[in-house]
Amino acid sequence: MLSFKNFLILLKESFRDLAPIVLVIVFFQGAIIESVPDGWLSTTIGLLIVAVGLAVFLLGLEVGIFPVGEGLATEFAHKGSTKWILLFGFLIGFGTTIAEPALVVIADKAAAISAGRIDANVLRAVVAFSVGFAILLGSWRIIKGHPIHYYIIAGYILVVATTAFSPSEIVGLAYDLGGVTTSTVTVPLVAALGIGLASTIKGRNPVLDGFGLIAFASLTPMIFVQIYGIYVYNFIEPGNLHLVHDIELDEGIALHLGFMDILKSLVGVVKDILPIIAIILFFQYAILKKKIENFTQVAIGFVLVIIGLDAFIIGLEMGLFSLGETMAFELTQKSSAAVIYSFAFAIGFSTTMAEPSLTAIAKKAKEVSDGKINDFVLRVFVAFGVAIGIALGAFRIINGGEIVYYIIAGYLVVIALTFIAPKYIIPIAYDSGGVTTSTVTVPLVAAIGLGLATNTPGRDPLIDGFGLIAFASLFPMITVMAYGVITEKMGIKGEREKERQKMLDIRHAIEDAHDMGLTTVNIDGTSKRHSYAMPFAAVHVIVPKERKEEAVLAGMEAGATGVTIYEAHGFGLKEMENLYNRLHAPNSDLDVMFIVPARKVEAIVKNVMDKLDIVGEGAGIAYSHPIENLKGLSLRSEDL
Repeated sequence: MLSFKNFLILLKESFRDLAPIVLVIVFFQGAIIESVPDGWLSTTIGLLIVAVGLAVFLLGLEVGIFPVGEGLATEFAHKGSTKWILLFGFLIGFGTTIAEPALVVIADKAAAISAGRIDANVLRAVVAFSVGFAILLGSWRIIKGHPIHYYIIAGYILVVATTAFSPSEIVGLAYDLGGVTTSTVTVPLVAALGIGLASTIKGRNPVLDGFGLIAFASLTPMIFVQIYGIYVYNFIEPGNLHLVHDIELDEGIALHLGFMDILKSLVGVVKDILPIIAIILFFQYAILKKKIENFTQVAIGFVLVIIGLDAFIIGLEMGLFSLGETMAFELTQKSSAAVIYSFAFAIGFSTTMAEPSLTAIAKKAKEVSDGKINDFVLRVFVAFGVAIGIALGAFRIINGGEIVYYIIAGYLVVIALTFIAPKYIIPIAYDSGGVTTSTVTVPLVAAIGLGLATNTPGRDPLIDGFGLIAFASLFPMITVMAYGVITEKMGIKGEREKERQKMLDIRHAIEDAHDMGLTTVNIDGTSKRHSYAMPFAAVHVIVPKERKEEAVLAGMEAGATGVTIYEAHGFGLKEMENLYNRLHAPNSDLDVMFIVPARKVEAIVKNVMDKLDIVGEGAGIAYSHPIENLKGLSLRSEDL
């Protein structure tokens, strides 16, 4: 909902999410590097702008991108337009990826250090095509209802197979590009498409089927880029080799806040989002021929996304990125390996917690899982996975080793957890690997990786410098599945599940109360059993054997529906004088017992007294007493 109150809530969450980054920078700058960074005031102002931009961005997603994406998916699903759904998915994937800023940065770096073999524009086209294909394939899976893990496991097999034939120079880059492709704007829109389809198609579950498109978009570039690498390293002759010594993340945006900087950044963001808007408008008006509902609010939402993302990027570029690069360089020059690993872990955790794509997806996961998934806890587990991945990736760069062995080992763990983790968490876990490497993480992580490989003796920036992003994409899948296993063991339930459990507990409590204190009777002629608060009583009539039939008939006439007869042995006051002899006398009496609703007791006792003349000349005793915890009595339905 578009309101100032919602904005304030999101702003508060933004400041909370950025706090870890600030703590990491301050600690390592002061305790390890022991110097005050240049431009600390610019960095502080930049972080404030980041917090505001992130809040504006998320508000724009809620009122603009999510409703439109889900609306388009719903319309296509209702119309049964499978071909248009697939085409829409392909174009969204291709159009949003080709202009992805993080992809531009990585492609340019790869071209610069590949001895002229890799062409940056061709590489971007290959990646964009692979993402478009991934969204198309993922949409097809949702439509058909196939389990996601079959596709993912098959994809892993293809990744490993292509790796076996790929030159070592392309492997790390291909793995990294699998994480670069899911941008801050692409992720929410693709997630909205998947959830919208799964919510509309009969028999699909938004949690089990709606997530997974982002996982496809992270997996296919690894395959396509390695195939491209096999071609260029076998058929393209090398040119001039350019080594990267000074890492610059984005030369198109200045690090000082000025009018031209703001304008240039805004133009860049509009350029990134324009293809998305064009695709949406084309399909909405040209294909569906239907107006966008709440157009004004949606338009405001898209404007907020542009403004928020622009402010977010400017805030980062005002000092945080350059500070991170400088710190990575200084740590490699004068710090121990343990300190570098600690920095990699801390920066991975803190940047992921501030990642806007992850925040958006986590909120959506909480919504569609009915609260079973806690969005903040999910983000913590994802951030922990990224931190482990980057720290392990830094270990690989410093100590050497083939990246493929690390990645294959990680894939094996993911596959094993796929068969252990609860089904609802698996698609979200697969997607979490893609959403972690976006606007905040990619440039900073890329700078750390290339900086470590450049400044570590015996390392090649092209072979060893890439790969950190791949690690940052892989390990969140493991930690999120572990989160699912933990929540399942703890018995955590969604809101509707809690409500159903509460009603079930109440029902069981009532049944227990019935079993403990109420009367439970069987309905004669049926298999039904009912519990009642109705009081029951037992009427006993002790009479001589020869008057048995009279007693039974008297009770039946007054409303008794059943009788229990057993032998009795008694004697009066006179016989008590010769008690010993009387104890061994044969039974001469019967106890005729009627179990009846308490309201019938008086009528039965009165009728027995009259018929058997118990208070007159007849012999016998009649009495009654209440019964508690009566179970197993059979009655006719009309008697109740």
